[in-house]
Amino acid sequence: MTPTRPVTHLAFIRASSGRSAELGARLRDLLEPSLRAPGCLSFTVQRSQADTDLWLLSGSWQDQQAMSGYFASPTLEVFGELVQAQVVSSLDLHTFD
Repeated sequence: MTPTRPVTHLAFIRASSGRSAELGARLRDLLEPSLRAPGCLSFTVQRSQADTDLWLLSGSWQDQQAMSGYFASPTLEVFGELVQAQVVSSLDLHTFD
């Protein structure tokens, strides 16, 4: 049996002009459901001090399966809504083990 290894994701999300407060509120709404997701070890939302339109979502997961399950969950449907409503201008996602 292969031992499981924790994995992390970092998502850099840029708000469209004038929409940073709205984006931040929607991202903060992800905190509680994300922290309750199976295999979640930590989850944070942070706003850049130097660029107020830039946000960081970071999460640590028990293993790849837990993170993949979270990415496929209805909780993340919010990103489709935010992109369609033009609240998000860019999203840059990285995963690490």
